[in-house]
Amino acid sequence: MRLSTRNQLAGTVTEVTVGAVMATVKVRLDGGDQIVTASITREAVEELGLAVGTPTTVLVKSTEVMLAVD
Repeated sequence: MRLSTRNQLAGTVTEVTVGAVMATVKVRLDGGDQIVTASITREAVEELGLAVGTPTTVLVKSTEVMLAVD
């Protein structure tokens, strides 16, 4: 599959919490201890077969990026 999204981060699913409609999926990025959390539909979790240990790619599409420093 080819995508136009530039921000593609490889990782592995570490946690899936499924609710009645929505789910949260935590992905540990390859090469470190950084975790990205995604909120997606329960149906998407089922269709993608997401479970702990599933290799996945986090796709980030944003119109705004913010940075903060102390």
